[in-house]
Amino acid sequence: MALGIGAILIAAQGHSPLKAYHVLIIKGFQSTVGLQSTLSKAGILIMAGLAITVGLRAGLFNIGAQGQVLSGALAFSYVGYRIHGLPIWIHIPLALIVGAIFGALVGGFAGYLKASRGVHEVISTIMLNSIAAAIVDYLTQNQFKLKNQPNTRTADILGSAKLPHIFGYPTGFLIAVLLAIFINWLFKRTTTGFELESVGRNRAAAWYAGISVKRTIILGMVFSGAIAGFTGGIFTSETTGYFVPAFYSGIGFDGITVALLGRANPLAIIPGAIFIGGMRSAQSAIQFEAGVAPDIINLLLALVLFFATAPFLAKLIKSESKTLTTTSGWGS
Repeated sequence: MALGIGAILIAAQGHSPLKAYHVLIIKGFQSTVGLQSTLSKAGILIMAGLAITVGLRAGLFNIGAQGQVLSGALAFSYVGYRIHGLPIWIHIPLALIVGAIFGALVGGFAGYLKASRGVHEVISTIMLNSIAAAIVDYLTQNQFKLKNQPNTRTADILGSAKLPHIFGYPTGFLIAVLLAIFINWLFKRTTTGFELESVGRNRAAAWYAGISVKRTIILGMVFSGAIAGFTGGIFTSETTGYFVPAFYSGIGFDGITVALLGRANPLAIIPGAIFIGGMRSAQSAIQFEAGVAPDIINLLLALVLFFATAPFLAKLIKSESKTLTTTSGWGS
C-alpha cells in the first residue's frame, strides 16, 4: 500500500513510478556497489533497531537512541585515534566496549530516573537526546577538534580501529546479524531475558513473582543504550573513519522504524533493515536517474511505518472502546 501511494505521488510530479522503482531495485539490491552500500546501511539499522527492541521488550520506549549513538561514536573515535600500538583484534573490541559503555551511561540514566522517580522514559530520553548532542558538539569543537581543519571533526581513527571488509562486503552487517541472533537467544533462553520480558508484559505480575522491577527497568535501558553506543562505534569504524556529529543524524530514529516494522522481534528486524537500507542506498540515484525528489524515500518509509503499526492502533482503539461501553441499566 505504501508503494502504491508512493507511485501515485511520483506520477503527480510528472515522473514515471515504474522507472523510479526500477532505479530503486537496481541501485539498492542488484548492482555490486549498491548491494555493498545496502548491507552497510542495513547493518547499522539492525543494531539501532535492536537497541529499540530491547527497550520495547522490557516495556520501555527508548526514544533516546540518537543521543546514545552520538555518545558511543565520539567515545569510539577518541579511543580509535588516541591509543597507538594495539593490534586490530584488541583495538577494535576495546574501542567498541568504550563506545557501548558511554551509550549505556546515557540510557542507564534515563532508566534510573524511570525506576527511582517515575519519570517517563519517552520524556527523559527525548531531553537526553538534546543534552547528549550539545555535549558531543562542544567536545568535538573544543576538546577533540582536528587542528587546521575548517570543519568540526576529530582526527582520523587509526587503521587498527577500522573494520576490514570480507570479500568486499561490510563486516558490520555480519556483526549485526550475529547480535540479532544473540539477543533472540537471550530473550528465549536466559533468566535475564525472561525477567526483561516479564516486566515488559506485566510489571505487577513480575513483582509478585519476585522480580526486581526497578533493577530490571534500569538494566533494560542500560542494555538498550549499550547497543546504541555500540552502533555508533561500528558506524565510525566502518563508514566515516572519524567523528562528525552531522554524519550520525537519523540513525537512532531509523532504528525506531526498523524495530516497529519488525514488531520488536530481533530476527524479523533483519529483512526490514535490508529493505530500508536498500531504499536509503538508492535515495540519491532516484533523483539523478528518475528525476524524483529524494524526499520520496522518507515519505515511503513513513507510509510503511504507518501501515505496519496500523494493526496495533486498531487493537488499541478496539480495546479502549470496550471499556467505554454502557450497560442497559444503572448499576447492572
